[in-house]
Amino acid sequence: MNHKTGFNPLSRTTAHRRAMSRNMVTSLFRYERITTTEPKAKEVRKAAEKLITRAKVDSVHNRRIAAKYISDNKILKKLFEEIGPRMKDRNGGYTRILKMGFRQGDAAETVIFELVDYKLPEAEDSTESKKA
Repeated sequence: MNHKTGFNPLSRTTAHRRAMSRNMVTSLFRYERITTTEPKAKEVRKAAEKLITRAKVDSVHNRRIAAKYISDNKILKKLFEEIGPRMKDRNGGYTRILKMGFRQGDAAETVIFELVDYKLPEAEDSTESKKA
């Protein structure tokens, strides 16, 4: 039976799983879009959404709670000054998981894990060539 299984251990030790989760959340907030496997994305989504909910209210307490999870001060500042205010009017569901297919080596299902309001960067070459 699979009752009361609270999380997916991802076949890793606790320390490795925590470090991986912190690194992936930091990368998500830095780039706003990352590529990973589906089970990892589903686990990291829990932590990322809780941190974004904290970032919607910029207080010393919320910053300290988030700083326990995110060690990079630039990313912490970005979370509270850019990402949190952007998500102010959303009641959850800050991230999106888009399926890409299967990885060549081990056939793991890969996904794009991104923030909901992520915009693809405009190609600068195409706009410059149109102007010229």
